[in-house]
Amino acid sequence: MKIDEGTKVEFKEEMNDSAYKTLAAFVNTEGGHLFLGISDDKKIRGVNCSEPFFRDLTDKIVNNIGVHPRINCLDYNGRKVLAIEVKKGNLSSYRGKYYQRVGSTTRLMHEEDLKNLFLLKTNWDSMTGDYDLDKIDVETVNKFFSMARKSGRLKSAECTDDISLTLEKLNLIIDGKLTNAGYILFSEGPQQFFTNTVVRVGRFKDEITIIGDRLIEGNLFNQVAEAEEAIKNFINVRYEITGEELMRNDVWDYPLPAIREILLNAIVHRNYHLHNMQTQIRVYDDRIWFHNAGGLPEGMNMDLLKSSHRSVARNPLISKIFYLAGLIEEYGTGIKRIIDSMKEANLVEPVFKEEMGGFSVYIRKNLYDESYFQEQGLNKRQIRIMMYVMDKGSIKIEDCHKISPAVGERTHQRDLNILIERQLLIKRGGSKNILYERSI
Repeated sequence: MKIDEGTKVEFKEEMNDSAYKTLAAFVNTEGGHLFLGISDDKKIRGVNCSEPFFRDLTDKIVNNIGVHPRINCLDYNGRKVLAIEVKKGNLSSYRGKYYQRVGSTTRLMHEEDLKNLFLLKTNWDSMTGDYDLDKIDVETVNKFFSMARKSGRLKSAECTDDISLTLEKLNLIIDGKLTNAGYILFSEGPQQFFTNTVVRVGRFKDEITIIGDRLIEGNLFNQVAEAEEAIKNFINVRYEITGEELMRNDVWDYPLPAIREILLNAIVHRNYHLHNMQTQIRVYDDRIWFHNAGGLPEGMNMDLLKSSHRSVARNPLISKIFYLAGLIEEYGTGIKRIIDSMKEANLVEPVFKEEMGGFSVYIRKNLYDESYFQEQGLNKRQIRIMMYVMDKGSIKIEDCHKISPAVGERTHQRDLNILIERQLLIKRGGSKNILYERSI
């Protein structure tokens, strides 16, 4: 046969314990095909393909692993082979034990792997725990109520003076018990039970030199606010005076809407039961790296991520609360808003990666500021030209007159030619419609 054994393919000569374990492992991993009647060395041994055998085998698979298979009889050089297909699904066990597929091998799940898989296949944030209701941070709850009313997504009538009653209406308290979502959203210190429910923000000079560090704890609403503030303390801001009324605008190294959206995505979609991983943010001189526990949710991939896609919530109850607060949308538009914010700030598009058991976002600052052009040896006029182009995208000769009116056209043209020679600008068009565009 041309097919090789792998994550989704296994050969068996006969239906034995090992075959049932493999089928259960397929269900718990990515689904797969077990070819019955083929030895490990891919020799066709053949198998019974009669209707009674079909029915008996189907019943045994259902009874042993709780899954209905799809079975086809294939013919290879006059010998029959059964292709038994099972889909990825809910947890499946064989004789009380759970298995998973790792490469071309079937392995018994460790307790931690089983726990994580179980939680992934359930709405874990809707599960309740023995949490102390007195630990609810009333200030944060009231802040959420205010935000939700302002967003128009939660009517004032739904917010009562009885906080517990309102949280019950939002399914954050069930049968008198606080849910996992309610606990990490609104408790004073969810780290008591979810130790790694923290955000770590560091300022790095290089990969090993740390010059600033913040460990942010508290509930999720506090983490969003404090993490954004920590990042702002580690990046630069300049001020622009615009308009007739001399309004001051703060211009940050990175657009704050993009930073806020990345933070919200990290906190809302985090895998909260990976206890050995924190949400990490590293601020470098030229970039910020955001890394979150857990890869993309099931049903999502990197190709879909940047396109228009439905929202896939790993933590649906947490997502709902942030949606009601007006902080996120439920239409899968967060990534697009991040990309658009970076483009509006004239910065390169972010990079998104699944890596190191989690999900990363890289954003880069605009290195081409005044200090950069000074280091390149440009004079003040040429720097004004480049700063204009970095802001507007292009410049005309008449624009040069406006930003440096004290010199003549020949000087402006000489400056533009120098910038072209330095490969900082590109000349476009002809005759009276000449544009000089950025090439960096």
